Amino acid sequence: MHRFLDLADFSRDQVADLIDLARRLQEHPEPHALAGKILGLLFMNPSLRTLSSFQAGMMRLGGTSFVVTPGQGTWNVETRDGTVMNGGAAEHVREAIPVLASYCDALGLRAFAEGKDLAADLAETPFNLMANLCPKPFVNLESAVNHPCQALADWKTMDDLHVPRAGKFVLSWVYHPRALPLAVPAAALHMAAQRGMEVVVLRPDGYALPEPIMAKARAAATASGGTVSETTDRATALAGAHVLYAKEWGSPACYGNAEAEAALRQPLVDWRVQESWFAGARPDCHFMHCLPVRRNVAVADAVLDGPRSQVIREAANRMVVQMAVLYRLLKG
Repeated sequence: MHRFLDLADFSRDQVADLIDLARRLQEHPEPHALAGKILGLLFMNPSLRTLSSFQAGMMRLGGTSFVVTPGQGTWNVETRDGTVMNGGAAEHVREAIPVLASYCDALGLRAFAEGKDLAADLAETPFNLMANLCPKPFVNLESAVNHPCQALADWKTMDDLHVPRAGKFVLSWVYHPRALPLAVPAAALHMAAQRGMEVVVLRPDGYALPEPIMAKARAAATASGGTVSETTDRATALAGAHVLYAKEWGSPACYGNAEAEAALRQPLVDWRVQESWFAGARPDCHFMHCLPVRRNVAVADAVLDGPRSQVIREAANRMVVQMAVLYRLLKG
């Protein structure tokens, strides 16, 4: 394995192999497996779990890491090709990425969506440019419309909980004061479809995920024996659900238009997960969220602090599965 960019690049059996390796490393640590190896981490955007879990995971395998956050102790970095660099950025990724790669054995990159042009963000053009500039093993730490590390951790979390491969997975839009990126909902949707689950996207009018994201998930479901559907009806979506995965995202119909987005979401403050949502779900239905989460805005305290909540387990699994990814990238 040379790159970890998208779960779609791997078969279901290959994903299962990564999860098995993660579990083995969890139960039987190898503290010298990556001794002498260096991981570079380039964060164009903020992080808590991704940053700390990759550093901790690399150290647990005997390696080390360095972190670069452009504009915070380093030069601002330009990501657009063909631009005249007469603004605030002093460094271009065409030089920055190869230079950083020369200092390390693997490089990870986080670069969020710009949130202005939906087609451009779906195309992942800046991220793909940077990935292709790196000659070393490369990891997607979250791009415009993908977060494969979170998706892999979510898959392992459901395996840990013995959620059936063909179980019902509900991905629900929840309220947030502003539009958030599509990366996590897109990755979670594809992950559950690839796992072979009955996947239902629950969302209000105006928040249907873009067709390319839905089409990719439908193709994964077809290959794995799962299904993908969507609805605006909460009771229908949650009937018999094994998992409710809550996530905030912006409206594709209002993409890049903050005023239109604010007007569309203003009446939707009741899309906050509460225990009453689970009335028709299975008694053992689990609650999942990638974090960070706004308490009592997106999810009620009673759910986050209750027995259904698996958000801490998900976050802990981030480090474990990423250790498996690093092991495969740097040791084989």
